[in-house]
Amino acid sequence: MSAGTGITHSEYNASADQTVHFLQIWVIPSERGIPPGYEQKTLGREGRRGVLELAAGPRGSGAAVSIQQDARMHVARLDAGAQISYDLAPGRGAWLQVARGAVALNGAELKEGDGAAIEDEARFAIAGTAAAEVLLFDLA
Repeated sequence: MSAGTGITHSEYNASADQTVHFLQIWVIPSERGIPPGYEQKTLGREGRRGVLELAAGPRGSGAAVSIQQDARMHVARLDAGAQISYDLAPGRGAWLQVARGAVALNGAELKEGDGAAIEDEARFAIAGTAAAEVLLFDLA
């Protein structure tokens, strides 16, 4: 969702008896005053097991939904013992957010709710130390 020139938005748990688990993520757009917009896609949960799936990115990036910024958000599900690697282009940084489970980022342990900034790394590895779901942001 892009608030652009004006959208009123609120979120709440519609269930009276189940807890909700969600992350609210804000990305500052590359320019002000753009028209408001909304996109929603369901990603195949099993389709991203063991791979980084491009969920959000600039128009033309091949992402499921577009954002108005030079940033890409990938999502992956990892089984315990599974590992994925990511190549980071020169001059870019990354943020890894553990949504569920636990992982090791280049050997450093991270658990549900943890996040880590990644800079000056051409390549890094994310290994599932338990079943996990992660978000990886590739940032300019």
